Amino acid sequence: MDAGAIIIPLSLFAAIFGVFYLYISSRNKERLALIEKGADASIFNIGKRSGSSWKVIVLNLAFLLMGIGLGVLIANILDTYTGLEDDAVYPSMIFLMAGAGLYVGFTQTKKALED
Repeated sequence: MDAGAIIIPLSLFAAIFGVFYLYISSRNKERLALIEKGADASIFNIGKRSGSSWKVIVLNLAFLLMGIGLGVLIANILDTYTGLEDDAVYPSMIFLMAGAGLYVGFTQTKKALED
């Protein structure tokens, strides 16, 4: 068995584990230092809105998927009625419409959170 087939997945797992470990341990150290200084524990909840994070994810995912679907539809129409290469039309329309969907999702999310 090739050594690279074992080393690469292990190193990827170790890197992901290391990032999460450093994030959690540094966050814990920061919180302990603030508590030792006598800071109020309510500062850890600043910026957290209860129940609104799933709405943001669902809204952005919905606009992303609608953009991808619209990109496939427009690419199919362009492929059928023009002489453009289908190897270039499909990826370009999918990425263009997915980006437009993400932008619309961002603006709608910003508008929904302001209300």
